[in-house]
Amino acid sequence: MNEPQAKRREPLWHIELAVVFAIVLQLTIAQELTIGPKYLIAIMEVMLLVALRVIAPVTHDIASHIKRLAGLLLTAIISFANITSLLLVLQYLIEGNHLTGKQLIFSAFAIYLTNMVIFGLWYWELDGGGHGGRGTHLPPVDFLFPQMTAPATVTQQPYWQPTFMDYLFISITNGTAFSPTDAMPLTHRAKFLMSIQALVSLSTIALVAARAINILV
Repeated sequence: MNEPQAKRREPLWHIELAVVFAIVLQLTIAQELTIGPKYLIAIMEVMLLVALRVIAPVTHDIASHIKRLAGLLLTAIISFANITSLLLVLQYLIEGNHLTGKQLIFSAFAIYLTNMVIFGLWYWELDGGGHGGRGTHLPPVDFLFPQMTAPATVTQQPYWQPTFMDYLFISITNGTAFSPTDAMPLTHRAKFLMSIQALVSLSTIALVAARAINILV
């Protein structure tokens, strides 16, 4: 008998690549639009990412808790830095500043893309207990995917479990449509996170990008 998909370990390289992408995007934001030295923040994030890579093979319970806490901390740091950058952009736009329209547009675009990546990480970290807990069928399950209700003959995966790409898709569609598409949020925390993401995306598009284009004109 094949090992159930729920028991198989999801490869982590694509999550690590997403984190690196988010860090690179943050480095493209103008220094005036970051809460502190952006390279120092990036170094802290890279150190956490390296630490997670080092302890990833360890399966001890204590190590699993440390990995989960470190992953949540890394996600929280990137989220805080990104939302703070958005607030600083809005402040600069309201009060007036010496930043060029191009700087504002590029910074807004970086914030927008980082927002998608980071909320994909939040959904992946929290749903069903996260990477280590998914597949145990213990509550809370935060998202209902269509594959969960589809017959195995359709999915060709009788033990289907969502991976990071599924959560990234939720984040991208929520960040562009400002609403859930294929996967429905089931818990209050999932709805709260999706609401925050939609508000950040809407603020970035409607306020920052529009005002920056006006500056260019």
